Amino acid sequence: MSAREFNFDGLVGPSHNYAGLSFGNVASFSNVKSASNPKLAALQGLAKMRALAARGFGQALLPPQDRPNFRLLRSIGFIGTDAEVLAKAAKESPVILACAYSASPMWTANAATVSPSADSADGRTHFTAANLNNKLHRAFEHEQSTRALRAIFKDEKHFAVHDALPGTPAFGDEGAANHTRLCKDHGSSGVEMFVYGRTEFDASAPAPKKYPARQTLEASQAVARLHGLSAERTVYIQQNPDVIDQGVFHNDVIAVGNANALFYHEQAFADEAGALDQLRRALAGVGADLNAIRVDTARVPVADAVASYLFNSQLLSKADGKMALVIPQECQEVASVAAYLDGLVAGGSAIDELIHFDLRQSMRNGGGPACLRLRVALTDAEAAAMHQGVVMTEALYHTLVAWVEKHYRDRLDPADLADPQLAIEVHNALDELSRILGLPGLYDF
Repeated sequence: MSAREFNFDGLVGPSHNYAGLSFGNVASFSNVKSASNPKLAALQGLAKMRALAARGFGQALLPPQDRPNFRLLRSIGFIGTDAEVLAKAAKESPVILACAYSASPMWTANAATVSPSADSADGRTHFTAANLNNKLHRAFEHEQSTRALRAIFKDEKHFAVHDALPGTPAFGDEGAANHTRLCKDHGSSGVEMFVYGRTEFDASAPAPKKYPARQTLEASQAVARLHGLSAERTVYIQQNPDVIDQGVFHNDVIAVGNANALFYHEQAFADEAGALDQLRRALAGVGADLNAIRVDTARVPVADAVASYLFNSQLLSKADGKMALVIPQECQEVASVAAYLDGLVAGGSAIDELIHFDLRQSMRNGGGPACLRLRVALTDAEAAAMHQGVVMTEALYHTLVAWVEKHYRDRLDPADLADPQLAIEVHNALDELSRILGLPGLYDF
């Protein structure tokens, strides 16, 4: 059956700020407490969505989440009116206030793991919201992620949206950032690759020493069970602990796949040869050959890959059968990466085009093109069954640009998070957005 891949990009929220909350994310830590530009961040993301939609790629969006998270603040003892809660949190724990204001749901690669209907036992597209329990500022996201996914994919004939896994260390789940689907084409049965950083119940298994491994093997196995995936077409691969300690906090910072191509760094996996062998054997079962595109350390050191977010790029199938790599402009600013990419597109590989975007506002907080999107392969019937108000069109683009210009600040300093007016501005913006997208009741104000 034919299917088309849609990329659901996260619409950057009005509280986009640099709080440096994500230990292990080098870019996020490097820009801590600097001023952000929420308006520019949202406009940069919208420009990317518009451009890809105009090229004919399936493009939609996931809305921002309500901020600040007053439920979090009140659950840990900050009580009173909204203004009093903000004032107390700002005085007693500005870090927790920053957690409550985090705009990190913009990175929808962490919103959920998605298995298309061609892979699942019941023939439905399955979503499991990621619990993101490794970081306080993200651990509450799954509640609103689940709500949004169920509003957009509400037809239970075609879709199943599962609750997040239990929020314990054993089931640390970071969503599609550690999941890749390889296949002959988007509509045929594929191989789902889950990459994990550690094993909860095997103390002898290798693990990083400096930074946390956010995805567990147990979480990956649980998602595969929930989605009804075939054991023969499901592969579990351990991420190289050493690259996690170099700032590779998710697999999508060191590898990206599309169709039968896996674009990856030499140091991505704990056992490179074993990983490729598993993938080749599994893909043979669905009639596909693995196209492994390896980037050697000698060509691009891990530090350069992390600095440029080379692998946090989108790999998209074009109508002519070739692929385009959607990259941040930083890839052109790191010499080794720029030289490698020039050779890649000229060398006759499956990737023959580079599409550049300025996403610096997102990049400074530790998220590139691939962080901003959740991949969902849909048949024609499934695409028609999902909520249409989130599909990117030229008209929606212009409506959202006007909405951003109306509601977003062009400068947000850390001290501004204590301003009660900011909370009111965010509330009003999202209330209007829910009407624009045709999703009344999306926010539980």
